[in-house]
Amino acid sequence: MQDSTIYSIGHGNKSFEEFLVELKEHQIDYVFDVRSSPISKYNFHFNRSWLEVDLPNNSVVYEFLGEYLGGLPKNRKYYTNGKVDYSKLSASDFFIEGIKLLIEANNESLRIALMCSETKPEECHRSKLIGRELLKHNISINHITSDGIKSQEEIIEKLTKGFGAQDLFGEKDFTSRNTYL
Repeated sequence: MQDSTIYSIGHGNKSFEEFLVELKEHQIDYVFDVRSSPISKYNFHFNRSWLEVDLPNNSVVYEFLGEYLGGLPKNRKYYTNGKVDYSKLSASDFFIEGIKLLIEANNESLRIALMCSETKPEECHRSKLIGRELLKHNISINHITSDGIKSQEEIIEKLTKGFGAQDLFGEKDFTSRNTYL
């Protein structure tokens, strides 16, 4: 497995100060926002317009990558029974382009954190979609959790209850937790 400089973090209900402490603790220089809609109804300090100012003011570069790596695409063809079908989404040109950007960033040893709202990586597309795809390129995301760093492999193990990336019939398919359509 290649050394990874890619982390993931969920903002949840954290204060901006708590979020910043976690980024600094892990020496994160770049935050790549992978939310499809870069706004927070309850925590305005995680809205894109605020992060574009507040993170650089704290020596962290902010980039919005939701158009490449967001977990809620607008196009209905990426949904099955109302849930986002991650196997369909991972085959899209825009998602593949986003993964290429992450591979390049990792190869350049950039310390980045993929940010979404969900604090539990096992419930987020950061692990079920992006992290699984990066594993195919021998890159394991380091998930920042309240219990410390969890590797992508640990999260997949938790998600599959010990079956790893495979189920009895081959590759395990993941979808969004919620139904949207």
